[in-house]
Amino acid sequence: MHSASLRAGQRGLSLSGFLFVVAMLAVVALLAMKLVPAYIEFFSVKKILATMGQEPDLKSKSNAEIRSDFMRRAGVSYVTVVKPEYLRIDRRTGVPVVSAEYEFRTKLVGNVSLVVDFSASTDPNAAPRDIE
Repeated sequence: MHSASLRAGQRGLSLSGFLFVVAMLAVVALLAMKLVPAYIEFFSVKKILATMGQEPDLKSKSNAEIRSDFMRRAGVSYVTVVKPEYLRIDRRTGVPVVSAEYEFRTKLVGNVSLVVDFSASTDPNAAPRDIE
């Protein structure tokens, strides 16, 4: 008897609750469609710079050669956001530290945009700079 009255009180998801869940899933899907390509490209840039940082001949390369090497690797990895001229090359430590700091901006809805700051470097211990 007790289980029959319990079952009668259970209802399930209301229409407004269902619409709310669908709206939240749509927002998450929209954000994922906008952000996933940017993060895939960022991880490609990070991998390129990490590989370049492990090369023994990096110290002997000129800035133009480093940029050309990055451009060649970026073309293979389909990196389009970071151009070779955006690279910052710091030679104060003896071994060049190559870093790329950029922002990804995309429109969401109407006049609302999404902005994400990215920072990658050949130095694995480098802290990301604040992008202004």
